[in-house]
Amino acid sequence: MDTLLKTPNELEFLHPHHGFAVKASAFTSLKPQKQEIRIGSLKSCRNVGRVKASSSALLELVPVTKKENLDFELPMFEPSKGIVVDLAVVGGGPAGLAVAQQVSQAGLSVCSIDPSPKLIWPNNYGVWVDEFEAMDLLDCLDTTWSGAMVYIDDRTTKDLDRPYGRVNRKKLKSKMMQKCIVNGVKFHQAKVIKVIHEESKSMLICSDGVTIQATVVLDATGFSRCLVQYDKPYNPGYQVAYGILAEVEEHPYDLNKMVFMDWRDSHLNSNLELKERNKRIPTFLYAMPFSSQRIFLEETSLVARPGLDMKDIQERMVARLRHLGINVKSIEEDERCVIPMGGPLPVIPQRVVGIGGTAGMVHPSTGYMVARTLAAAPVVANAIIQYLGSERSLLGNELSASVWKDLWPIERRRQREFFCFGMDILLKLDLPATRRFFDAFFDLEPRYWHGFLSSRLFLRELIFFGLSLFSHASNTSRLEIMTKGTLPLVNMINNLLQDID
Repeated sequence: MDTLLKTPNELEFLHPHHGFAVKASAFTSLKPQKQEIRIGSLKSCRNVGRVKASSSALLELVPVTKKENLDFELPMFEPSKGIVVDLAVVGGGPAGLAVAQQVSQAGLSVCSIDPSPKLIWPNNYGVWVDEFEAMDLLDCLDTTWSGAMVYIDDRTTKDLDRPYGRVNRKKLKSKMMQKCIVNGVKFHQAKVIKVIHEESKSMLICSDGVTIQATVVLDATGFSRCLVQYDKPYNPGYQVAYGILAEVEEHPYDLNKMVFMDWRDSHLNSNLELKERNKRIPTFLYAMPFSSQRIFLEETSLVARPGLDMKDIQERMVARLRHLGINVKSIEEDERCVIPMGGPLPVIPQRVVGIGGTAGMVHPSTGYMVARTLAAAPVVANAIIQYLGSERSLLGNELSASVWKDLWPIERRRQREFFCFGMDILLKLDLPATRRFFDAFFDLEPRYWHGFLSSRLFLRELIFFGLSLFSHASNTSRLEIMTKGTLPLVNMINNLLQDID
């Protein structure tokens, strides 16, 4: 779910109910295989030529990883010239390229460093259409839906009148890379393994032995926290999901609506042990139907600490698809996603500037990031341009401190603190309580739930949002919010009082 952004990474996590670690792997892509899996009734599963409906059978359909690259040449950085670039961007994701594009457009020299600069991003990005419209990126959506559905339970649904879209990853990256090339950005294919700071410049030591000198270093490596430093214990919640882009015989969903959340659990009635696990730590289905036979399906744990085990999520997904009568014929792509949510911000300020996951920009209550970081790219770029302009009024630590201040002003830090408060409540809710929460959440005025999901509300508005949510909640939900939210509320207030400019 990428409005609940799915970002594969190398985090390992352990869930106490299962007793073994799972490492999130990357999104894989290849043409569909011809093997078919039948996830229907038990009778159907016994048909000749059908594969037994199980998570292992589903995984047998996952294609071998195929990495797709852009098909144009890149202007490469020439280390032999020994120049000091104005900006070195470490990481070639959307946020890093957006900053590189905008800084280079102002006439400053930029080097983008990434081990696979032409690799098309593996993440399956979904966004609210209005977010991409505001950034003039509508041409980078390959599919849009007129709205979204939320299934609270078997009796209650929410019809969200807010268009939703899937990002065309190849088109978005091509568009950004081509603008970078036109602006004179140079590329270097390697990993950065170390950075050494001097008074007015930094030296980046790369895995191929090359050293790149830069006035400003931007860490855009996602959740790897490659260069950005933290000084507090890192104990985030984790959003974990397993998704497939599949060819199916049929599915029950309206082609004009995507499924934002499906919290129903009737598919687990025949497995009481799994149903009890789902009650304690619930998962929901997120679905984007492209046609009557092609659909993206993703089973997601919104947030848990520690993260839910991937095999558990796959087992729940198979049970759900069987119950819905969705028979998977082939899988084009699959993704296993682990997203750290919340936790402390990095040290602010510090010499290396960050953006995206490495800078703590994931929405702590939802996992949203792609639109937020793309919207933040001009803030970072403009600050760098301003301080590296003709006068070069600031350099070194002073320059980085000014950029960090623009990226995380007091109002954004307070906003994030409120979102972390929301995450701390969600961590304590079981399935019935989660349903009651979202039943009230999506009954709010659109400006509130739109603004919350898109990080458009700041502290004063968030207080009114919270009061409105409380007033819309059932008496049972109000009691749950008060009992489970008291300590997180105290922590939030304490953190807000301590965080002053």
